[in-house]
This record gives sequence, structure tokens and C-alpha cells, in this order.
Amino acid sequence: MANTYTQLYVHVVFAVKGRKSLIHSGLQVSLYKYISGIFSSKNQKLLAINGMPDHIHILVSMNSECSVAELIRLVKSNSSKWINENKLVSEKFEWQNGYGAFSVSQSVLKSTLRYIENQQIHHKSKTFREEYHSFLRVNDIDFKEEYLFEFME
Repeated sequence: MANTYTQLYVHVVFAVKGRKSLIHSGLQVSLYKYISGIFSSKNQKLLAINGMPDHIHILVSMNSECSVAELIRLVKSNSSKWINENKLVSEKFEWQNGYGAFSVSQSVLKSTLRYIENQQIHHKSKTFREEYHSFLRVNDIDFKEEYLFEFME
């Protein structure tokens, strides 16, 4: 009997609704651990997670048991519910609709890991809008500005 083998790396980006800076340093570590648990429960391998107070980046090695759409829906819905039930921010927490998911080849895996780990450094010189537009262009994705995240720079 044949087995199924996959090696699918996906870089995912999504933002807090209204681009509010709600992921404060006290929340960040516990949120990332919670999200890591969601990936683990779905037999997905989380390779990196980091971000800024208003958005996060995730690098995951996916297996064929779950689609990207289903996995990110679970992460966003469960994590926002967890934040709100535990009153971890002073107002209602929500993620914006949508996300970016970009395939990552083995040849750029290490540089993608470093990129995610160094978010605070990147955002000293580049806005989230510039960063996200760059991902879309590099991945040759056609887009309409009105359907992207809310950018409040």
C-alpha cells in the first residue's frame, strides 16, 4: 500500500481587525503558544510565528490532512475566542477578514524563517502595507487594493 508524502511550506500573514495594535508583549508569547497548539492538534508542523502588535506571520509545514483555508479559519476563530474569553485585551479582539498564504520552496526556507524571526527589524524601515504588497508582487498575485487588509499608516 502506498503512502502519501508531502513537503508543503506555507507563509501565512493576517492582521488584527482595524489594524489595532492589540497584540501587546504580554499577550504575544501566550498567543503564539496557543496558536502553536492549534497547529499541533491538526498534525501540522509550525516552524515559525512572529509579528507585530497589529499582524502576525506564520510559517507552517503542512501535511495533506487539512487545507490552508480550514487551518487558518481554525487558527483565527479559536485564537480570537480564546483572547476574548480570557479577557486578554481591553476591548473585543477580532482578526480582519482574509489572509495571505504564500508557498515557500526549500531553497528559501531558511531566509523565510529569518524574515519571520526578524519582524521588528523589518518594520523599522517598511510599513505593513509595503511588506504585504511586496509579498503579492513577488508571488505574482493579481490584486485589487480595495480587497486587501485595512492599512492605517
